[in-house]
Amino acid sequence: MTAVNVALLLGAGVLAGMVGSAGGTASLISYPALLAVGIPALAANMTNAVAFVASLPGSALGSRPELRGQGQWLRRWAPLAAVGGAAGAALLLLTPAGVFGRVVPFLVAFAALALLLQPRVSAWQEKHLRKTSRLLLPCGLFAVSVYDGYWGAGAGVMTLALLLLTVDQHLARSNALKNMILGVADVVCSIGFVLFGPVHWAAAVPLALGLLVGSMAGPSLTRRVPGNTIRVIVALAGFGLAVHLWVSPG
Repeated sequence: MTAVNVALLLGAGVLAGMVGSAGGTASLISYPALLAVGIPALAANMTNAVAFVASLPGSALGSRPELRGQGQWLRRWAPLAAVGGAAGAALLLLTPAGVFGRVVPFLVAFAALALLLQPRVSAWQEKHLRKTSRLLLPCGLFAVSVYDGYWGAGAGVMTLALLLLTVDQHLARSNALKNMILGVADVVCSIGFVLFGPVHWAAAVPLALGLLVGSMAGPSLTRRVPGNTIRVIVALAGFGLAVHLWVSPG
């Protein structure tokens, strides 16, 4: 791991932490950075998940105003997210590297599409929101936690939409809850990756440091800075990455 690679991962971590803690698809920034320093696709995904554990304390510190009074809700739903994250991690650990290399371009494209369509999803939600099924939150939360444990990119967008629909229409509060609930899933799946997966610690450490810094800054910055331009750029870059990975799987 050269000094240039370390600097690249630190910078990618800061940017990914800011985007992720603000509701975007952070793995579309951090995952390509891991590929760029020469880590294979499956190992890069597991290393990325382990590094993202650092976003949990950073997001908590950055979202303290929005998290006040939310302890009971988090205690109720965190175990479900933990089980989902564990299931996703087990699925990934059982996936052969060659198979994952072929699946990942579609996952990247799906995450990019979710990020690109986020405003349309939110607009549809505000227009049609009336009453929702009691099963939507637990089923949706479990499904997105499994997805987060397996892949992760796009899980933030999907979870934010779910929470806005079922829990709280206040964007900042739902975003803070999203960061905490996915943080729980990340911690659980990362334990499995550390014990059984190929985690590249030389890459995980600088990426995690960047994520910690970025996730602390993200919530406060997004209260003032519009993120529409960044969202579109990251989504388009994600589509480009998906095409590249399909043509030349890692």
